[in-house]
Amino acid sequence: MPKGIFHAALTPLLRMTMLCFCCLAALSAAASAAHNNAPPPLYKGDRPLDPQSSRHGRPSSFTMKEAVMRTLKFNPNLGAQESQSRSSEEGRKSARGAFGPRLGMSYAAMKQEQETSPVTAKPPEMGRYTFGVEISQPVFQGFKLLAAYQKAALQADSDKAALRKAELDTTEQVQRYFLDYLRQDENVVSAGDSLARLRDQLNITKAFYDVGLRPRLDVLQAEVNVSQAENQLVQAENSRDTCLAMLNTLLGLPATAKSAYVGKLFHVPFKLTLENCLEIAYRQRPDIYIASKAVEIAGKDQKAVQSDYYPQIEAYYNITNTGNSPDMQRVGQNGSRGTTWEVGAKATWNVFQWGTTWYADKQAGWLVTKMRYEEEQLKLDVGYDVKSKLLAVREAEKRISLAEKSVAQATEAFNAALARYREQVGTNFEVLDASSKLTAAQASLTGAKADYLTALAQIYVAMGEFHPDLLQVK
Repeated sequence: MPKGIFHAALTPLLRMTMLCFCCLAALSAAASAAHNNAPPPLYKGDRPLDPQSSRHGRPSSFTMKEAVMRTLKFNPNLGAQESQSRSSEEGRKSARGAFGPRLGMSYAAMKQEQETSPVTAKPPEMGRYTFGVEISQPVFQGFKLLAAYQKAALQADSDKAALRKAELDTTEQVQRYFLDYLRQDENVVSAGDSLARLRDQLNITKAFYDVGLRPRLDVLQAEVNVSQAENQLVQAENSRDTCLAMLNTLLGLPATAKSAYVGKLFHVPFKLTLENCLEIAYRQRPDIYIASKAVEIAGKDQKAVQSDYYPQIEAYYNITNTGNSPDMQRVGQNGSRGTTWEVGAKATWNVFQWGTTWYADKQAGWLVTKMRYEEEQLKLDVGYDVKSKLLAVREAEKRISLAEKSVAQATEAFNAALARYREQVGTNFEVLDASSKLTAAQASLTGAKADYLTALAQIYVAMGEFHPDLLQVK
């Protein structure tokens, strides 16, 4: 293509391109006006692209906060959810590109043979070659492009909120298993203490039996209780190891990893009222945000359907060079060359389609109504969820104080029964019964503390708040 022709074609193309970009900026600004920021993900850094990267450089022990933060970074499910969110963001950018002009090029070579009588002008011997450049710009598409971009932007926001929801749910799951691990670990300690007490009692009973102060039945009862305590210890250790394997899995570690999870169960005050909790939940729960975006997305789908009511207008500009040589020059006796410029606009309008657009519009409208009802139902469910979680917190809090009294009373009762037995005024059954009740009271206290902290983790998630360390006193 000669330079003169190229420059002649380039100048109008540049003008058209500048005009198109001005239109793009105006439309993008209008589209961005409806684009709200989603709740940001909890994990600020990009997750590693390699799903197996969590196996390298892992620490040997974790506090609750360290366990949560590692899970947010390396959990494969969260990595998949982040990939979906980033994919939607790229889809938004792709939809934005539809506002801009399209530049197309074509090159064609044609060889033609004619047999006519009488002989007329013969076709060029080398054939005919054509090179064309066209730029087109959508001027008005019945708001379809704007609706498509806004829908993609809303979907990107919705997926970003979905990532935050997945992170909150995973945080609660990690904390629940972390607390369950601590519960089982304390149960192991309690079961070990119970076994030690029963073994001491067995030794005392045997000593009394050897000197003829106690019957053989007392020894047999003490041995049975020792065996039962050993069985309970094995079960507690197995439950602890199962929680350990689950925690490793959530953190993206092999189930066989020798990890240590460090923490103690204690009471952390929670002073928010039901009204405070509901206000926070309605303001920042990701699923409420997702539901509102679902309503807006359905509205944009309806806008896209309604675009068929309007004409579709597109502007274009093209330049075509022809010649009978590959470089579009005139060669030979029958050769020729030429350049054609064309600028224009075209409009198409489907005036009547037997109600296709009308009923599709009604269909999309009912889907919008459906989404609004689902959003309202979700708000009602959130109110119930928050209240039930708060009641669970208050219940576990009361159980802690009752269990502490029970442990103190059971400890005193066991010491009294043991002293009476040593003084030969009490029975072996009284000691074993007091030991069993002390073990049960200790397990009840441990369970109440773990249940309280678990309910605390759940109420925070129900409010949409991120608290990676429940064991931190504020």
